[in-house]
Amino acid sequence: MQRWLTRYTAFYLIVFLCFVSLLLSISRSPAWLFLALPCAALSLLGLVDITQTRHAIRRNYPVIGNLRYFFEAIRPEIRQYFLESEGQELPFSRADRSLVYQRAKQEIDKRPFGTLQEIYSNGYEWMNHSMAPIKITDSNFRTIIGGPHCTQPYSMSVFNISAMSFGALSANAILALNKGAKMGEFAHDTGEGGVSHYHTRHQGDLIWNIGSGYFGCRDDQGNFSPERFAETATKDYIKMIEIKLSQGAKPGQGGILPGPKVTPEIALARGVPVGVDCLSPASHSAFSTPIELLHFVAQLRELSGGKPVGFKLCIGHPWEWFAIAKAMLKTGITPDFIVVDGAEGGTGAAPVEFVDHVGTPLREALRLVHNTLVGIGLREQVKLGASGKVITAFDMARIMALGADWCNSGRGFMFAVGCIQAQACHTDKCPTGVATQDPQRQKALVVDDKAVRVSSFHRNTLKALAELLAAAGLPHPNQLRPHHIARRISNGEVRVLSALFPDLEKGELLQEHYRQTIFRVGWPMASADSFEPAYSLSKALSNLSEPNKETAA
Repeated sequence: MQRWLTRYTAFYLIVFLCFVSLLLSISRSPAWLFLALPCAALSLLGLVDITQTRHAIRRNYPVIGNLRYFFEAIRPEIRQYFLESEGQELPFSRADRSLVYQRAKQEIDKRPFGTLQEIYSNGYEWMNHSMAPIKITDSNFRTIIGGPHCTQPYSMSVFNISAMSFGALSANAILALNKGAKMGEFAHDTGEGGVSHYHTRHQGDLIWNIGSGYFGCRDDQGNFSPERFAETATKDYIKMIEIKLSQGAKPGQGGILPGPKVTPEIALARGVPVGVDCLSPASHSAFSTPIELLHFVAQLRELSGGKPVGFKLCIGHPWEWFAIAKAMLKTGITPDFIVVDGAEGGTGAAPVEFVDHVGTPLREALRLVHNTLVGIGLREQVKLGASGKVITAFDMARIMALGADWCNSGRGFMFAVGCIQAQACHTDKCPTGVATQDPQRQKALVVDDKAVRVSSFHRNTLKALAELLAAAGLPHPNQLRPHHIARRISNGEVRVLSALFPDLEKGELLQEHYRQTIFRVGWPMASADSFEPAYSLSKALSNLSEPNKETAA
């Protein structure tokens, strides 16, 4: 009741003032009509706000919610100088958010009067176009996921919904995202909170994310249950299985959902008791070494009936990733895909130190994983996804030029269903009903309306990507390479990304030819039998003083 009154206080006050001023105008003086008439108009506006279905802010905050749209309507130069800069990132700029809203609502996303970017500032990036552009008629770009051991490969869109669990997001948000994915024929990652009935109601394609809590496939002790896994994994709407090793929002951490928040719906999706603390450990119990991880991959692929199985990770110690790569060589088992999650953050609440200072940013992490697979000759067998502040078509082009086969977006699709970046996800008081379990707040998010916006954002972003590719003379994003993207390093100095992120030659690591320092230091430290380094980092660093012959040559 208190939350209801908080959101509706302004509306109730206006209705009360309207009633009182009308009585006073009748009993005391007609002058009170000067207050009664505006209050009556605002009361009618509040009733319209409550009953309309397009704007969650207005439904949750009648009357005062309209202030948001008033300030958005202020002339751009006034907003820029007195309220918020278009390029100010908190963590996404107003320009990025506005672009998502425009594409989701099918509004014009053109910009008059030139760029708003500071194109001579350090770090500015652009895409090199061609003197021989082409025309692309079909922007439904897809990639086939499935290695040599996969019997049910999946044709996947190059732009999909990143992992966000039911519990972190509301039921209506999950419904809207999955229905939008169904309409647009792209994939929806469940997040590690299990496959809820909100994920399955509209039968959109799902990537089942399995974390260390094994939610939805665990026994009564919290260990992995092959029987429960197979029961869900063989469903038609489950297209891929993703083992979550770590995530950019809180790398190296587990989590706990307090008992009072474990509702019957969340308990059903996760396979845990109602009202009891729900623990997600920091590490997995089904495996403890790189080789055991790959055997777990093979086990899940068999139990799912041959569907693509891979894992998601945020890169930390490079030798731990190298250990997994060496385990692929030793066992002959490869994942069908790997999703690289950048340290740019996510939708999960985490301590400030983790958000700001733990984990490798996406570009460096993705390039490391891509080059490692090239260096061991397995890049063709393993597809790469990437997630980390991907909003625009240029974001996609840059990440795919660095080696990704597809991109995931979490917060972009949150904007599409109505998120306004209030950054109140952890308070359960999300003003738009996206990241809350409050049944009254999430009612404001109308599923049918927001599902169309999700689908439209996906479609229009891919159309924009097609325009970029056409200008560069490329028919498909899988032909993007680092040299297609340029970056200003300093005044008068520009580098293409291929100079900043050099390629490895195919099989180079197998020949023990380490041109890059990170491989020369980290690769010999890694062991397929353990995530622990084979010897100390100080010993590895001492090797730098002894360059190998090929490097010296």
